[in-house]
This record gives sequence, structure tokens and C-alpha cells, in this order.
Amino acid sequence: MEPARAQILIADDLRIFLRPRYRTAPTWVRCDGVSTLGHLVQSLGVPLTEVGSLTVAGTPASPSYRPQDGDVARVDAVRRPQPLPPAGFLLDVHLGTLARRLRLLGVDTAYSNQADDGELVEQANAGHRLLLTQDRGLLCRRALRAGAYVRGARPDDQLADVLDRFAPELSPWTRCPACNGPLVAVSKASVDSLLRPGTRRTYKDFSQCHDCDKVYWRGAHATTLEAIVRAASICR
Repeated sequence: MEPARAQILIADDLRIFLRPRYRTAPTWVRCDGVSTLGHLVQSLGVPLTEVGSLTVAGTPASPSYRPQDGDVARVDAVRRPQPLPPAGFLLDVHLGTLARRLRLLGVDTAYSNQADDGELVEQANAGHRLLLTQDRGLLCRRALRAGAYVRGARPDDQLADVLDRFAPELSPWTRCPACNGPLVAVSKASVDSLLRPGTRRTYKDFSQCHDCDKVYWRGAHATTLEAIVRAASICR
């Protein structure tokens, strides 16, 4: 007797997540009466954070649905732009450059280069933040309440993907790239003791982080940073 099976149709935009053995043939899964549709989708390699809708025979289905023999389920990608939690993002340890760029654009972005996977999930949940990562296993953790996969190998592509997916409000030059604290304009005299002689002679406009006291000015890297801001505005 043939085992009970169901077919799962994965949208083209999600096929990059499929495990290699599922990429070249129709995707059939065994129905054991216990495994849910959500579990089966993730077993194929697709995190549920990337799924916008599930249907069975054209009817909306929840991740808790248990597929039956002969079912045909369709998995579609999340629609863009996707709502962003008010608390903003938490980025995993491998996305430090992306974190700095989001902060440059004024997007509330928490980041730690020392947190392990369990700590990241706890921090995201406790802070009501959405976890951004390229670790699909991390996104499949049941305890994680909100997460998303970041596409792209280069920081430019990663930033463009996040801006396209979430369309966050941008407020460039208002957050500290180092710690995410708010930047405030300060007089040169108030930070004079923190400046090197060359900086003191050359620049007159300064801002300072309210949280970590780091001082900023439009220095040698200003052209590069302004290009990032302009590119982000175009993406919007």
C-alpha cells in the first residue's frame, strides 16, 4: 500500500530556501497524521517567517493544519512592504555592517556581536523587536516571535532588501552608528576637550550621542556615508 502523500507547491520567490534535493522535482511529503503543514514547510528549508500565505486546494490554511493524502498545498512569499514592529530591529552577530547602515538612516536597530542564538531570540522577544538574520535555522526556532531572512551577500544588497521589505521611516544622521543612541547637535566648545587638534581646526559642526557620548562630524568618510543615504532614499 502506497504511503499517504501531499504535494507542496513553493512560490518561485521562496525556492532559494529549498534544500537541494527538493529543487529539481515536484515536492511531495509524507502525511503521517501528526506533522503540521508549517512543520513540513520548514522541513523543506523554508522558514515560516518568509511565508505570507498557505492554501490547500485554494482554501486558506493555517500552519497547524495537518495535510491529508492527496492534498495540494501552496506556499506564497510574504507580501512587501511588511509591517515593522514599533520597537524596530535586532540583528544577529553576522550583520554588523548592515546594523551600522540602518542606524545611519535613523532606523532603530539593536545589535550585539557577542550574543548566541538563544540570547538573540530572548532579546528579540523581550524587546518586541524583529530579528534579522541569514541563519535559516535561527528563524525556524519555535520560540522566536518575529524574524526575517536578509537577502544578499553585500551590505548594499542587504540594506536594499530590508528597505524594500519593511519600508521603515528614515531619519538620517539621527542615531549613533556605534550604539543606536539618539544624536543631538552640540556646540564645538562643549566637545572641544574630546577633539583631536586636526579635527578642532578643520570642522565646526558636531553632534554627540546621548547614550555613549561619542562625537560625530562630517569628516573624511562623509562622501561615502552620504552616498548610502542617497541610495536608501532612492530605494524608498
